[in-house]
Amino acid sequence: MLSYRHGFHAGNYADVLKHSMLLQVIKSMQKKNKPYVYIDTHAGAGAYSLTDDFAQKTGEYLDGVAKLWDNTNLPTALADYVEAVKLFNGEYDELSVYPGSPSVVDAQLREQDRMLLHELHGTDHDLLAEFFEQDKQVKVIKGDGLKGLIAAVPPLERRAVILIDPSYEIKSDYIDVANTIIKAHKKFATGVFMLWYPVVKREQTEAMLNLLKNSGIKKQLRIEQAIHADSDEFGMTAAGLWIINPPWQIDELATEALTYLEPLLSHADGHVKVEWEVGE
Repeated sequence: MLSYRHGFHAGNYADVLKHSMLLQVIKSMQKKNKPYVYIDTHAGAGAYSLTDDFAQKTGEYLDGVAKLWDNTNLPTALADYVEAVKLFNGEYDELSVYPGSPSVVDAQLREQDRMLLHELHGTDHDLLAEFFEQDKQVKVIKGDGLKGLIAAVPPLERRAVILIDPSYEIKSDYIDVANTIIKAHKKFATGVFMLWYPVVKREQTEAMLNLLKNSGIKKQLRIEQAIHADSDEFGMTAAGLWIINPPWQIDELATEALTYLEPLLSHADGHVKVEWEVGE
C-alpha cells in the first residue's frame, strides 16, 4: 500500500512524470486568452521539504527530480519542469523543497484563471489552506475530492484541467475513481481529465483503466513509466497518467520525455509507454 502522506514520495520518478506533463497541459491551455479552472481532487499539502524526516526516510527524490537537477539539453517538458522546481526553490539553486501539483499550477496562473483544491486529510488541508491563504484565485475545500469534482463540473469557464491523484490506500478507490470520472465526463465532456495511477498490483490498475477505456469516452491517452517489471516484490513498480482530451502534441512531448527518462530512472526490466487507448 502507498503511504497517504505524499511527503514520503515527493519528487520521485512518478512526480517527475506527473508534474512535467501537468505543466505542459497548463501551458497548452494558456495558448488561448479564455480563462480556465484547475480542479485538484487530492491536492495534498502544497509543498514538501526534502530535508525533513518524511523525504529523508525514503530518499525517493534522489532517484527522481535530483537526477535531472544539473542536466542540460533536456527535452522541452523536462526542461520546463526543472525550471519550475528551481524557481520554487528560490535563489540558492539547491534542491531542498518540492512543489505539489497546486504549486506547479499556481506559478503559471494568469489573472483570469482560478484553482479549486480539495484535500480531506486534516493536517495536509490545514497546510494547504495556509499556503494559499492570501490568494483570492484559489479556493481550498476540506472534503472528499471525488464528490467535490461532481459538484464542480461543469465550471462557469467551460474550460478546465482536472487532476485526480488519490492515495489508492483502499482497494475500492480504483473503481470509485473510474466511476467518478465517467460521471463527471457526462456532465462536462470537454474537460481535460488527468488521472494519476500507480502500479502496485497490475490487475487492480488495469481494472480501473479498462472501465474508462470501455466507457465510450473518446480521446484517451496512456503515459506510463515502469522502473521495474510488474512484481509483488518492489511495491510501486510503475506509475502513469491516463488523460482524457489531452491537448495537441502532449503525446509527442511525453514520448520525448520518457525516451530521455527511461535509461536515467528505470532499471533494465522497466519500460515506458505512450499509447492512444481510445482515439477520436
